[in-house]
Amino acid sequence: MSDSPNTPTSGPTGAASDDGSARDFGSEPADRELLPTATPARTRAAVRELVRPRRGLAVAGFATMIVATGVGLLVQPLLGRIVDIVADHRPPVDITLPVVLLVLVALAQGATTALGLSLVSRLGETVLARLRERFVEKALRLPLEQVEKAGAGDLTARVTRDVSVVGEAVRDALPELARSVLAIALTLAAMAALDWRFFLAALIAVPVQASTARWYVRNAVPLYARQRIATGSQQQQLLDTIAGAGTVRAFRLEEEHTGRVTLRSSAAVELTLRGVRLVLDFYNRLHIAEYAGLAAVLVTGFLLVRGGSVSIGTATAAALYFHSLFTPVNAALVLLDDAQSATAALARLVGVADQPSPEPEKPEAEKRAHAPRPRTEVKAEVKSGGTVTVTGIHHAYEPGRPVLHDVDLTLRAGERVALVGPSGAGKTTLAKLIAGVHRPTAGSVRVTTNGAGESGDGVPVALVTQETHVFAGPLADNLRLARADATDDELRTALTAVSALDWAEALPEGLDTVVGEGGHRLTSAQVQQLALARLVLADPPVAVLDEATAEAGSTGARLLEQAADRAVDGRTALVVAHRLTQAATADRIVVMDGGRIVESGTHDELCAAAGVYASLWEAWSGTRTTADETPTHHRPDTTTLKDH
Repeated sequence: MSDSPNTPTSGPTGAASDDGSARDFGSEPADRELLPTATPARTRAAVRELVRPRRGLAVAGFATMIVATGVGLLVQPLLGRIVDIVADHRPPVDITLPVVLLVLVALAQGATTALGLSLVSRLGETVLARLRERFVEKALRLPLEQVEKAGAGDLTARVTRDVSVVGEAVRDALPELARSVLAIALTLAAMAALDWRFFLAALIAVPVQASTARWYVRNAVPLYARQRIATGSQQQQLLDTIAGAGTVRAFRLEEEHTGRVTLRSSAAVELTLRGVRLVLDFYNRLHIAEYAGLAAVLVTGFLLVRGGSVSIGTATAAALYFHSLFTPVNAALVLLDDAQSATAALARLVGVADQPSPEPEKPEAEKRAHAPRPRTEVKAEVKSGGTVTVTGIHHAYEPGRPVLHDVDLTLRAGERVALVGPSGAGKTTLAKLIAGVHRPTAGSVRVTTNGAGESGDGVPVALVTQETHVFAGPLADNLRLARADATDDELRTALTAVSALDWAEALPEGLDTVVGEGGHRLTSAQVQQLALARLVLADPPVAVLDEATAEAGSTGARLLEQAADRAVDGRTALVVAHRLTQAATADRIVVMDGGRIVESGTHDELCAAAGVYASLWEAWSGTRTTADETPTHHRPDTTTLKDH
């Protein structure tokens, strides 16, 4: 189950969204809006922006590569010199100097190449690290409705496969491509220095290579873009099927869902095979260019030697120069394959990294909201709170499908308000709007705190849901997510407040015990106590609990309810109640139905009013008599109040 208002949750016939509409489980919506992808121009601009602060490193790296390539170009003339010595029948001692120089050239080229590749790799890794930081920063701030419209598979594919593809390109392709391009340019210049006619002969291969490159780019760019989308669709289908495995098995839909996975996997495989065929055709065209160019250089050398224009050694050097172009030219063109794949992946990363922050700049409010708080001792009872004013809220996740309609609500400072209603009433949506997770389509949410003035979105409001993530690491670090500078004593005080200190200290290494993935496994109740302890440490003036005790089960429900009561004591609190026993003890109960507030009052007042809440309470407590007529304003079988 999800605490997100519009995340599908498996049900008997499908998935119920927050607005109560049903969706075909596991199917991909036809109008799914993928996360944005940057244009080629914007991708290039983003790369320039990332490289600009490291211009010095870029210049040093490429200058060193030029020196290394230039030193390497001395090999062919030295070999040509040896050929001339042998052809002229000179004494063997004359070969000594060229051989010694060849050894020195090899050593110098090896050293400078290693240094140049190191600098270029450092540049690439630094730029990639900054891109990752920007991507993660923006990905974490993406509006939930945008992520859910795109599907988790799209974001997962970008975080995993796309980042991996770009990383491999930076580590392997970028240094090799830089060296290959430099080798091509300097080798052609060296051939021209031997004789301009060798240079012209070598250019015979250029038209074939250029047309091959254009043909490949024209076909590869859209192919790799489609392949990325197909991979994201495949991952989305896998996530949907695995997440609903229980429902799939219950209704014996294994074959249907296997077919869906197979269909999307087949589409991805077909695009991959098309890419393989494209690469094979690419290599075939390159071989034609190599043979044509080498034949032209050899014929030119033969004619020039016969005419006495150059020596045999010079012609040999020219042929060796052109032959040495095979490797860098093929490498540069073949790296177009990696470059196109990496460019498509990079455009998807930049598309997310360029997303505007959902929070506008508000200098004064930001200063108040993010200013470090004075260190205070953590207490189980906090005597502070804020006033929350919700005015004319309307909200829709999709145009034309409103979830909330003209909602007005005020939470007084220190007041504990329970939010109840049937499934799909809009409780979670309202809770997340107040917590600042979503922005309302219309209307406003304002919070006033004691001594903090009044602001819209800058005031801290803590949200605790039924889904709490436990990060891999020590339990103490998981708690310090709420307050990084909290001492061990403050951590223990927070755990005591939510009745969690006993089991925490009973762990193998106490607060230093590694929990989360690969560590000690916490129970559902312990995970929720961890979330409530974080709330105590964060010490917000306003707390929103969205079914924070729903996953405990009957045995731990009362314990968690008591822990939640102590965690929000003294704060302004909005509690989306899963159990009506929570609502009965609240200062005020707000009842929602169909995206509207239909009742508000204390438990006794609402029971006496014999309205929606009274019907819910009767169904919950089992006091409904068989003679009672089922009210028309709520579902007759509503015994739990989960708002998916």
